[in-house]
Amino acid sequence: MTIRGWKTKFNEIRKEFGYSEKEDLISAKKLNLLLKTKNSKKQFQDMIKGKTIFIIGAGPSLSKSLKHIKKSKNITKIVADGAVRALLEKNIKPDILVTDLDGDLESIKKIGRTKIPIIVHAHGNNSDRLEIVKGFSNVIGSTQTRKFGKLENFGGFTDGDRCVFLAEYFNASKIILIGMDFGQKIGKYSKHKVINRRTKIKKLKFGKMIIEWFATKSKAELYSTKRMKGYKTIRLVDLECIENF
Repeated sequence: MTIRGWKTKFNEIRKEFGYSEKEDLISAKKLNLLLKTKNSKKQFQDMIKGKTIFIIGAGPSLSKSLKHIKKSKNITKIVADGAVRALLEKNIKPDILVTDLDGDLESIKKIGRTKIPIIVHAHGNNSDRLEIVKGFSNVIGSTQTRKFGKLENFGGFTDGDRCVFLAEYFNASKIILIGMDFGQKIGKYSKHKVINRRTKIKKLKFGKMIIEWFATKSKAELYSTKRMKGYKTIRLVDLECIENF
């Protein structure tokens, strides 16, 4: 289930950014209509429950993390939006893609043609991009309104922290953050085109706040390759030694 207290926390975020719940709902309804069927959530249960999960973000540190990720075997990789392009460039297969479709669309489409599950998130600013889901083989819709129809609300605000909430929702044992920097520098894979840098930096700031708030609620063991309150710091080289259990 979604973490207790998330609804209140998200209402604070909505107020801070001035997001319209009505516009979010309009976008969500469009996505719900576009989806042909409600795909089973059981596939996530099988990949996540009781396992060690890599959450891969598109921060500046992602590039130097890739060789270590590639050497890690049998670890479920939940990938945030633009980070998937970096993995594909290194022939690393993601296990789950979480996206609101503002990353590299060609990479997202490439994943969409496979059986890899994609969680596509609808919000008030991406209604015009949602038609892309009609070409996806294995898509789950998500919303930041109440869940309804074929849509779920696992929790989270940015693509990166939605990945983390997903891992918690399906009872991951260990959650390891990679490429989740939340600093003043925007990673080259972070967004296909950054229109408003100030807003992007603000979102990163709130993303970090959410991730650290999440740490006070999570039942999983938490690690990060970058210093983060509530997470044990793990070296990149140590990612290669991690095995699922």
